[in-house]
Amino acid sequence: MQENVIKPVRPFIIKVGKKLRPFFNKILSFYSTIPDQPVYNPSILPWVSMIEANAEIIRKEWEQLVDKYHSESVNAPSLKDISPDHVRIAADKRWKSFFLQGYGLRIMENCKLMPKTSALIDKIPNLNSVFFSILEPGAIIPSHYGVTKGLLTCHLGISVPKEQENCWIDVDTQRLYWTQGKCILFDDTYKHSVANDTNETRVVLLFQILRPEKSFGKILQDLFMTAIRHSAFVKEAYANFIKINEQQASH
Repeated sequence: MQENVIKPVRPFIIKVGKKLRPFFNKILSFYSTIPDQPVYNPSILPWVSMIEANAEIIRKEWEQLVDKYHSESVNAPSLKDISPDHVRIAADKRWKSFFLQGYGLRIMENCKLMPKTSALIDKIPNLNSVFFSILEPGAIIPSHYGVTKGLLTCHLGISVPKEQENCWIDVDTQRLYWTQGKCILFDDTYKHSVANDTNETRVVLLFQILRPEKSFGKILQDLFMTAIRHSAFVKEAYANFIKINEQQASH
């Protein structure tokens, strides 16, 4: 599939942006209305209780989609095929994703396949991205850091392996385990890694949410997120996804 991946040349401004990112993160941390820490109680986000209350609806809709296509990877290409920027942390094809929204861009084909879930995410304020993150048996995501402190990451457990202790995410110095129908919330700019050392597939619904900011932090956050949305990082991922989706539909 490598020949189908679109890889535009990175513009100079993106390279500069990466060097300035630590400086931006310090400002975003300073103006954040919540503490700068690796892991949070998910209840600090008011909508989490609504999502957890509807977790069974989301799980059933996901399972119906999987059953319909007889595959847990339906329309869920490996992350490295969507975004070459992730090739280091998604070296094999056991980490897959089923996108509903990415950096504000809706994947309408997928949203139509999951109308109840799509209606629920429409109620979430400050939503940047949302997708089903699928980690197949034996998959490992090595230690890495997120793009910006302007975002928080939330996982809703959809399909959690029975051997819970062998399927985990390490965030900074804390090891977290998923629970069916419950959320975990963390700041992915802290070093984190993931492993599924079981014989079952782990599925979570992953949300990226704008960090609550005030004053200059909110202004900087808006500018930084706008730059990311218009960057090659997002444009090529979206183009690759559409191309892969069209190829799958033609088969």
